[in-house]
Amino acid sequence: MITEAELLRTDDRHLDELFRGSPAGEIPRGPMEGLAVFPRAGPAGARLLTRLVHLTAWRGKVFSADGYLSNRLTPLDILSVVAMVGFGPSRLDDRECVVIDYSRTSLVCGGVRDELRQVGPHLHLGLIWLAGRRIGWFTLRDPGDADAADPSHRDG
Repeated sequence: MITEAELLRTDDRHLDELFRGSPAGEIPRGPMEGLAVFPRAGPAGARLLTRLVHLTAWRGKVFSADGYLSNRLTPLDILSVVAMVGFGPSRLDDRECVVIDYSRTSLVCGGVRDELRQVGPHLHLGLIWLAGRRIGWFTLRDPGDADAADPSHRDG
């Protein structure tokens, strides 16, 4: 079983292979803890950037049962930047994934599309697209799953 900590230390090529080899899984429900992944920044730089983004900007997503989500922003957990959620083909390999589509719900993020695949029991790997170009990775984890968590990024 892969952990969030391992995903944060994985290079871009291995993240790509893991995403391609993983199933879409189920659409998450409720609040999910998220971390930005920066494989090109090197181990020390990636840890620093991941921590900085988590502490100041993006903390995860909240999935509703009606096919939408909101992003959790800032340490205050402000819910903003709504997207539509459903299944569809990945732009990476044309296989099914969970698609998070901002094109009809956000003026600011209208060119963004996230794709998710389930890489562990309560752990998803996300791929970020901007205007059709692949630009980054993130993790989403059920907040109750201590086994998948990266302990260096927990609050407190």
